[in-house]
Amino acid sequence: MTISVGDRAEPFALPYEPGGTIDLADHLGRDRIVLLFYPLAFSSVCTTELCRFRDDWKGFAALDAAVFGISVDSPFVTARFRAEEEIPFPLLSDFNRTVSGDWGGLHEDLMGLKGVAKRAAFVIGRDGKVAYAWVAEDPHVEPDYEEVRRAVADAA
Repeated sequence: MTISVGDRAEPFALPYEPGGTIDLADHLGRDRIVLLFYPLAFSSVCTTELCRFRDDWKGFAALDAAVFGISVDSPFVTARFRAEEEIPFPLLSDFNRTVSGDWGGLHEDLMGLKGVAKRAAFVIGRDGKVAYAWVAEDPHVEPDYEEVRRAVADAA
């Protein structure tokens, strides 16, 4: 079962680097939140997507949005990807697949890899409810960036 618009977001904690963890509970009720699930760091479409959000970072920051990327890559990989691409927001590791399946879902088989996160975008309002939900079955499809931005601006 995946999360839908109107659902209350349940907090979770995931590592963003070796030894460092971010707890969504610290942001629920305070910030608008954007969760970007992406299949694999360093892949071309994922790099394009996260760099688009990087390049529009000031716009999301002006909307008081906390943005988090999430993949099943290890925290070593997400930290390196973030550093190399100069991503200004945390990239979280769901290496143990405790979160991705409930939100956007996991691919059964993606190029021979099992349990890779589907590309998905969610916006959570300050009220803790999901205001926007988008999940792509095709890993090559990028989110509608303007639609995500509008959802953040419109979120409670």
